[in-house]
Amino acid sequence: MLTIIKILGIPFLTCVLMSLILGYLGTHILKREVIFIDIALAQFAAVGAIIAHLVFDAHDDSVMAYACSFGCIFPVAAFYAYARNKLFLIPLEAIIGISYAIAAAAALFLVGIAPGGHIHIQQILSGSLLWTGWKQVLTCLVVFSAVGVCFYLIRRPITEISNSYQKDAYKDKGVLVWDFIFYVLLGVVITLSVQLGGIVVVFAFLIIPATISATFTSRLYLQIGIIWTSAVLASLAGLLFAYYLDFSIGPAIALFLGGELAFAMTPQMDQ
Repeated sequence: MLTIIKILGIPFLTCVLMSLILGYLGTHILKREVIFIDIALAQFAAVGAIIAHLVFDAHDDSVMAYACSFGCIFPVAAFYAYARNKLFLIPLEAIIGISYAIAAAAALFLVGIAPGGHIHIQQILSGSLLWTGWKQVLTCLVVFSAVGVCFYLIRRPITEISNSYQKDAYKDKGVLVWDFIFYVLLGVVITLSVQLGGIVVVFAFLIIPATISATFTSRLYLQIGIIWTSAVLASLAGLLFAYYLDFSIGPAIALFLGGELAFAMTPQMDQ
C-alpha cells in the first residue's frame, strides 16, 4: 500500500487539481457549444512546446516551453474571440476545426524535423503524470488558484455570456473582450495541463465530467459536485488500472471517464 501511495500519490493530486479547474470550465464549454476548442488550444500549446524543444532545446516542463506554448495560444484566443463576434457567416466550431487541422499539421511537421520527435509527440498525447513532482504540483496549485480567482471575479459576465452564447443580443464589443479573457484563461490552464496530462486526459477532464453532470441537473452547484466526484473517482480508478496492468495513465483515466458517461446515460437511453 505504501508503495502504491508513493508512486501514485503525486500523480493523483495532479489529476485532482486539473479536474477541479477543467471541470468548471467544461460547464461553460458545453453551454457555448465549442466542444473541440480545448483540443485546438491544446494542439497549439503542443506546437509551442515542440518549438521550444526544437529551437531552444527546452524540456517540456521548463519556463521556456510554457512561454512558447502560451505564445502560440494567446493570438489564437484573440482570433477565436474575434471570429465569434465578427465572422457571423462561419460557425465558430468550423473555425476551431480548421485551426486544429492546421495546428496538427504544424505539429507533425515540426516533430518530423525535431530530434526524438516520435517520443515528444507520444508525451504530448499521453502526458507525463507518472513523473510529476512536487514542483509541478505546486505550480498547478498556484496557477489554477489564480485562474479560479479570476473566474470568480468575472463570474457574472462570463456566466451570462455562456448562458446566452448563441443569441445575437450578446454579439457586441463587450462580449468580444470577455470572450478573449475567457479563452486566454482557458489557454493558460490548458498550456499547463497539456504539459502534465497530455491532450487526451485534458480533453477528457474538460468535457466528459461536465457532460455527465448535465445528464442529471442544470443547477451549477450540483453540476460542480457531480463533475468533481466523477473526475476524482475516474482518476483513482485509472491510476490503479495503469499501475497494475502497466498501462498508460492518461488513456486509462479517459477510459474510466468514458465508462462513467456510458453508465450515466444508460437510464436516458432506456426512456
